[in-house]
Amino acid sequence: ELMHGLKEIFAEKIYDQALPENAYVIDCGANIGLSVIYLKKICPSARIQAFEPDPANFSLLQKNISSFGLQNVEAHQAAIWKDDSILMFESAGSMGSSINPELNDGGVEVKAVRLKNLLDRPVDFLKIDIEGAEYEVIKDSADSLHQVKRMFLEYHGRFEQNNELLEMLNI
Repeated sequence: ELMHGLKEIFAEKIYDQALPENAYVIDCGANIGLSVIYLKKICPSARIQAFEPDPANFSLLQKNISSFGLQNVEAHQAAIWKDDSILMFESAGSMGSSINPELNDGGVEVKAVRLKNLLDRPVDFLKIDIEGAEYEVIKDSADSLHQVKRMFLEYHGRFEQNNELLEMLNI
């Protein structure tokens, strides 16, 4: 997973773009912080809000922010969701950790933050990689997405959910 992330972000440059000075970035699903490191590399003055609910990944995110000496990065141990609440989270300590409302055992409770509430001002870049929660979040935030100048959305869906993908693309 680490090699895959490094390849995507640093070799294939999936987040490469021209960000303005002091860009405001929201990173939903920051994982261990590879995206944060890359975004600070291309725009050192960026102000980044990074959200990662998985406890193991969040710990590594904090260590990476500290070890790289990154400034103006706020890390939040929270999931991005369609409301402010507490959710059950399937913590795999990997890129595949995800919200699982039906989980009774083996999960952890995590704080959830409503993305729509974060879109109360212009956002230069919104990265969403939230392992299956993107449909609910995008649908809920639809009337606030005009605040976003650029967005990267990684969709995690099955073929039979292609109507959700189409609806998100229409939004």
